[in-house]
Order: sequence, then structure tokens, then C-alpha cells
Amino acid sequence: MRGDVVVEVIPAGERLELVPLEVGHAEEMAAVLNDPALHAFIGGAPESLEELRARYVRWEAGAPEPETTWCNWVVRVQEDGRLVGTVQATVTGDGAEVAWVVGTAWQGRGYASEAARALVGWLREQGVRSVAAHVHPEHAASAAVARAAGLVRTDVVHDGEVRWESVAAV
Repeated sequence: MRGDVVVEVIPAGERLELVPLEVGHAEEMAAVLNDPALHAFIGGAPESLEELRARYVRWEAGAPEPETTWCNWVVRVQEDGRLVGTVQATVTGDGAEVAWVVGTAWQGRGYASEAARALVGWLREQGVRSVAAHVHPEHAASAAVARAAGLVRTDVVHDGEVRWESVAAV
């Protein structure tokens, strides 16, 4: 993947689209992410609007390492325009680490799986060969999302999370 790649709107099935994250999304996303239950497996607590805005400013600025590209999107429901989560990829060379989060009120509808599949498909189009995610071993829903995105559980555990990965054929 080239460092000059442009993060673009990505259709994610008929219901969703991935929209490049902007600082202006922080207000709506603060409400989406303001549930302590979202942190049950990842730790921490919901961020205030100011904290989330500051994080989005850092994300928009890009990775400090020139060989790394940060790609961040909000997940938008096409029917009503509502934001329901985020997906992200940290790309280095031909590999990417991906992550996703969908607000509690919108979980159980397949949104995370649709968004993660669209993200992995887009990364493949950009030349990314290896895609990985780290999932808490007791987080069955996130494991199902990883599986839906074409990732396979490995035996590798890092910081208490299981590595899921997919490597495209050459």
C-alpha cells in the first residue's frame, strides 16, 4: 500500500457506508460510544467529547511514522444517515491491523460484520496482503465479526488478545 492512498467513502453492503472520519464526527460519535459496556473487553471508559475530539484530531493528522498510514472511518447507516460506529486500519507496507466498534444500541444487527468485510475488501484493493485483528478471547461477538471478515483465529496471544489474520494469495 502506498502512503499517498486516499481514504474514501466505501459502500458496505446495501445498509451501510464507511465515511472517512473527521473531527466534526466527534459530537455524534461521543453519544454512540458513551456506554461503559463497550469497554468490557478493551478496558478504559467512554471518552468525553473533548477527549474524543482530541483523538480524532490526532487521527486526522496521520501516523507519526512515515511508513505507516492510519485509515479511519465512521460507520453510517444509509437509510437515516445515523453514525453507529467506527472501523480503522493501521497499514504498514502490505500489512494492516484492523479494528471495529459499533455502539451498544446498534449491536446484534450485523453492522460490524458488514463494515469489517467492506474494510478488508477495500484494503485488498489497495494492495494489502496481510490483515490482522486482535480480539479478547471471551468476546464471542467480535470473534464472529473477525470470522465474517475472512480472518482466522491463530494461537498467537498479545496483551491478552487473540490474533486473527488473513493472508491473501500471491
